[in-house]
Amino acid sequence: MQLNEDTIRQIVVSVLEDMSEENNSSNAKKQSTSVAVSSGDFSIQEIGLAEEGKNNDEVVIAVGPAFGDKLSKTMIDEKHANILREIMAGIEEEGLKARVVKNYITADVGFMGHQAAQLSGSGIGIGLQSKGTILIHQKDLNPLANLELFPQAPLLTLKTYRQIGKNAARYAKGENPDPVPTQNDQMARPKYQAISAVLYNKEVKCLDKAKKVVELAVDFNK
Repeated sequence: MQLNEDTIRQIVVSVLEDMSEENNSSNAKKQSTSVAVSSGDFSIQEIGLAEEGKNNDEVVIAVGPAFGDKLSKTMIDEKHANILREIMAGIEEEGLKARVVKNYITADVGFMGHQAAQLSGSGIGIGLQSKGTILIHQKDLNPLANLELFPQAPLLTLKTYRQIGKNAARYAKGENPDPVPTQNDQMARPKYQAISAVLYNKEVKCLDKAKKVVELAVDFNK
């Protein structure tokens, strides 16, 4: 994705428009108990409150409150559907099950991952922000600690996301896998800082402290 002033301007305009729409419809949203969203590439539906898992053959993925809804792509224009598909495929390739939840009480990837681990029967969870930042968390670690953190979202490929899913599953099986290799670019942060801040702000605008973590049914359309 080529980052330029026009791109940033379009994103800011979109955010401001959505913020206005959210303010006008916030009461209606709070009354809703089931939400179904389709982006064309996949659909997600809230099917009830997320409960603590009882089986150790699962990894829980906690996505941000704007994921697949107010936002459908990361900061480098990668579709959420593609990313979630790869993470889930990586988990399933290791013989485990992927369970997806959405939280509305935090947009911080560390707390999202910790929340996922607390709900996971295996004690292993993944936190995924809508802008693409991701980490692997473990139940007995504090929220600011983690097993693997991938802060440079612009450098993550679909192959990397799939490997993250595989590693999460390996931790869940009691293994000690090598960390997922990633690229490092010191210019990535300044280059994408503006768009990252805008997308994070949009995520925060979808928070609802009164709403508990919900279970998602995910259906990929292709």
